[in-house]
Amino acid sequence: MPSLKDLRGRIASVKSTRKITSAMKMVDAAKLRRAQEAAVTARPYAERMERMLTALAASVAGQGGAPRLLAGTGREATYLLVVATADRGLCGGFNSTIIRAARRRARALLAEGKTVKLFCVGRKAADVLKREFGHLIVERVTGIDRPKLDFARARGVAEKITQLFDGGGFDVCLIFYNRFKSALTQIATEQQLIPFRLPAVAASGPRASYEYEPDEDTVLAELLPRNLAVQLFSVLLENKASEHGARMTAMDNATRNAGEMIEKLTLRYNRARQANITKELIEIIPGAEAV
Repeated sequence: MPSLKDLRGRIASVKSTRKITSAMKMVDAAKLRRAQEAAVTARPYAERMERMLTALAASVAGQGGAPRLLAGTGREATYLLVVATADRGLCGGFNSTIIRAARRRARALLAEGKTVKLFCVGRKAADVLKREFGHLIVERVTGIDRPKLDFARARGVAEKITQLFDGGGFDVCLIFYNRFKSALTQIATEQQLIPFRLPAVAASGPRASYEYEPDEDTVLAELLPRNLAVQLFSVLLENKASEHGARMTAMDNATRNAGEMIEKLTLRYNRARQANITKELIEIIPGAEAV
């Protein structure tokens, strides 16, 4: 049975931990508000960009000479999986859900005889995936949100992906991230970045007739790389909001658990202290009566 000194030390240690988790919860709650606003604000622009590009791409679908970012390479032999996680932990299942989805997809593609390459955005993705797929990691990017996540950083990652594609490094690019729904709920999402995927309705349904200046191919050649950067930036904003929400929830749970542990330890301490007092009284009373 632990001594009173040991119990006092454990209570003090848990109280210190509770202060830390409570502070982290408040910090991430403040960051979550800003990250959520940024993610929600970016959604309409990314969706509008995608709709406009869909209408433009549908008008040239099936024609020869379409940009490679739209038409692809004509093969699906090599896949680049972009795994976007956080640089830090202590955020519940945020990182593990993304990594689990990417690992499942990589295993399925390898079982089909495909070639798989990994592009890790965030330290946690590289640290976990290197145990099983270390030889498949071709690029690592860390600290993308330090000091601030902005469009220029997302565009830099998009340019690296485009360079790999132009160099024949892969045929299809998929990105894995968590889409923000609420502080309690983040949705693990897989999204195709390259080649640009036309929705089935847009590809087969009726389309309005537009005239483009300059021609469609020229406009697409300019918009497709920009759209890749916009979609990637939107994904990273969603991921950042999800990270703060997951960490705030995890720290809230940890703070409550620490409070419950303090109550249990305090109860054990009081019982042990009462037992020691009773023992001392039992030893003193016979001695006093003998005198």
